[in-house]
Amino acid sequence: MITPHIFHKRVHALIVVAVVVLMIFGLRLVDVQAVQADGYTKRANNEMVTSSVMLAPRGTITDVNGVVLARSDNASRIVVDQTMITDPAKTAHLLASVLSMPEAQLTTLLTGVRRYQIILPAAPPAVWDNLQNSLSQYNSAVLKTVGGLSKRIVGFFREYTFTREYPTGSLAASLIGFTNASGIGAAGLETSLQSELAGKNGSYKYVNGDGAIIPGSQQFITQAKAGSDIRLTIDRDVQWVAQNAITEAVKSSGAASGTVIVMDPKSGAVLAQASAPSFDPSQPKTETPNNIRNPAIQDVYEPGSTGKIITVAAALEEKKTTPETVYTIPNVYKVAGRQFKDDVNHVTEHLTTAGILAISSNIGAIQIGQSISHQTFYDYLRKFGIGQSTGSNLPGESMGILHPVSAWSDSSAPTMSFGQGYSVTAMQATDVFSAIANDGVRVTPNVVAGIIDSTGHYTPSDPSQIVQVVSVDTARKIRTMLEGVVSEAGTAPAAQIPGYKVAGKTGTAMRSDPTCGCYRGYTASFIGMAPADAPRYVVSVVVQNPTKQHFGGVVAAPVFKKVMSFVLQAKQIPPVVTSNTVYPLTEQALLSARKPRAVVKPGTKA
Repeated sequence: MITPHIFHKRVHALIVVAVVVLMIFGLRLVDVQAVQADGYTKRANNEMVTSSVMLAPRGTITDVNGVVLARSDNASRIVVDQTMITDPAKTAHLLASVLSMPEAQLTTLLTGVRRYQIILPAAPPAVWDNLQNSLSQYNSAVLKTVGGLSKRIVGFFREYTFTREYPTGSLAASLIGFTNASGIGAAGLETSLQSELAGKNGSYKYVNGDGAIIPGSQQFITQAKAGSDIRLTIDRDVQWVAQNAITEAVKSSGAASGTVIVMDPKSGAVLAQASAPSFDPSQPKTETPNNIRNPAIQDVYEPGSTGKIITVAAALEEKKTTPETVYTIPNVYKVAGRQFKDDVNHVTEHLTTAGILAISSNIGAIQIGQSISHQTFYDYLRKFGIGQSTGSNLPGESMGILHPVSAWSDSSAPTMSFGQGYSVTAMQATDVFSAIANDGVRVTPNVVAGIIDSTGHYTPSDPSQIVQVVSVDTARKIRTMLEGVVSEAGTAPAAQIPGYKVAGKTGTAMRSDPTCGCYRGYTASFIGMAPADAPRYVVSVVVQNPTKQHFGGVVAAPVFKKVMSFVLQAKQIPPVVTSNTVYPLTEQALLSARKPRAVVKPGTKA
């Protein structure tokens, strides 16, 4: 039996213990809320606040008139912490339609122990909003049930990112290129201009409320800085016409591929660079590596007869020939034990230099080439840019193939005189004709007009480099001779444009096939300029391995006509009216032109 004394003693002890405990709690409370408050706040922030990188938008790529060809749009990268997903199958069943994903695929992505699993790399912002709404409605409903807290779906997070869009689709795709899944340039201008297009990433933070972003908690730490915009020299309308024209030509001729380049010979500005087949830059994974190449600067081919203008220009410049020099052209011509022929059999002809270009005689080109030394010929090929980069700074550009004179065989010079035995890109070939159009001055091709930085300041590209290849006199004589190519007596009457004088050259070259180490198939081409008196634009057309028709005057010349006709009209270029200088094409025509004409007196009959 407990006595009153013992009872009171025990009560007193309990009171003392209780007071001591309360004092300890009080002191601890003061310590937490006052003494160590800042430390606990920082710890809570570290545990609940999550920092994330905010990607900077890439700069926009536009044509010369500001038409958007490539841009970055806001997107959401949706990720999940798999360890927070208690029932992957149920979660996938609920959210598959919201995320527009197969339920089985989503279940796989939600299952596991990864703390960071990407569900959608770049979804439209609306998808994230719909996901948040669906989760909010579901979690609000389950919280009203028994054990609802454990049934909530949490663990989804959003990262700010961007998706690359190409509003004009496949237009100029081989030139512009595309970006990879990380938003980094992977081909074309997207990769060569990566440092200009890419911005500076920023960062932001948000409160992680048990696996869910607390609404309104996002705060920017460092604002992202957008990349610079790129303004190209490309004209969207000219590009569209060129793209359609070459696509149709490749299809109708059964060709493997084709390229069209439109260039301003005075500035080097490229108004169009179209190729077929093209591809969708927003879906590059669906294409073969060959389709996403830029054939205008990566594919090399032997130019064939378009290369004859270099041979003739060199001989003119060295005073070894004139437009009216007559050559005897047999059906077969032997050089260094090898027989050479023209495209068709013919009786012995007597052609002027102008006639050799007009009907594209290989034998005539060989004879003209024999008037200059091998080293001189090589030097002119180099002056015209053969065997070296054009300086366009386009990624993956090939320098073509031009062997040094020391590596030439006895038949190299004759073969090279008519455009076989060395290789060029379509851009190099266009640059050669641009030099002739520009009175002998070769200008570096350029596709970038200027750059606009994040502040809106526009900086034009540096002026193109120039090289005087041949004299003004030689260039003008070449242009006049090239008018004969487009005449009814030449190889390309299909390139004629009503109201304008056109100068150009066809090419029908044997095509080197690396799979067999032999020649198989053809490269059909036509490169021309207009107005021929004072050229404003050069258009080159190259069609690889046509299987139905293979002559440049048949396959490529009509494409030139379509594209150049549009360019002249779109740019409002009037015909240039000058005296009609025509060089005779044959010895007979030359003699006839030089024969004195009888003077007819007024009032008498001729």
